[in-house]
Amino acid sequence: MKIVILDSACCGRGKLEAATRQALGKIGIEAEIETVTDLSTILRYGVMATPALVVDGQIRVAGRVPSVDDLASLISRSAS
Repeated sequence: MKIVILDSACCGRGKLEAATRQALGKIGIEAEIETVTDLSTILRYGVMATPALVVDGQIRVAGRVPSVDDLASLISRSAS
């Protein structure tokens, strides 16, 4: 599983990555995580609001940081 975190330089930088790592630990799934901060790369994903979570090429969350439990559920569904 590959997870891409799209994160701009806004005040919440790093929160989605931290929550995603916690969620992965909670559900016992290993994933490659890449954080992208380059605006032109973020725009290529078609995301207009950050932070955003991309799981295996699919945008799953944009413009907010879900709870660890919500992320765990979302990632689990994506893995199956």
